[in-house]
Amino acid sequence: MLCEKILGNLKDGGYDGRRVDTVSIPWDQAFSRIHRGTTAGGTDIGIRLDNAVLKRGLWPGDVLADDGRTVIAVDIPPCRAIVARVAADHPHMAAKVCYEVGNRHATLFWGEEPGTYITPYTEPLYKLLAGLHGVTAEVKDVSLDFSRAISSSIGAHSHDHHH
Repeated sequence: MLCEKILGNLKDGGYDGRRVDTVSIPWDQAFSRIHRGTTAGGTDIGIRLDNAVLKRGLWPGDVLADDGRTVIAVDIPPCRAIVARVAADHPHMAAKVCYEVGNRHATLFWGEEPGTYITPYTEPLYKLLAGLHGVTAEVKDVSLDFSRAISSSIGAHSHDHHH
């Protein structure tokens, strides 16, 4: 099956009563135009989207196909991430966290609680953030919420140019 556009999102409604089959797209591939895979239900799927996906990305629940009985929707599985918490008595360290993550061209997200930031895991970045005064860092598997992205590098591959 070939899917060439995003028809909507499950959370918008309008898909009640249909069976939902999902295709798993890793978060760092959600901003690619072309994908190939197999849905959880076993359907071979090709995805070929226009250039709009390069900025918007595929979001969890995006509907790629709807035959009236079954919809095929995107699933972005959880990934290993660093959750950095800036202590309330060290609010200025938020700038340091954001600087260090951005300096590595890594994607950064607002956390659920104030003073909390999330970035995909790399060992060097984890060690750096965990070593900052007034910052605690932990490694967790999280579902990244693209609506909470801070950085403009979302979809870009993280890399560290400080060898």
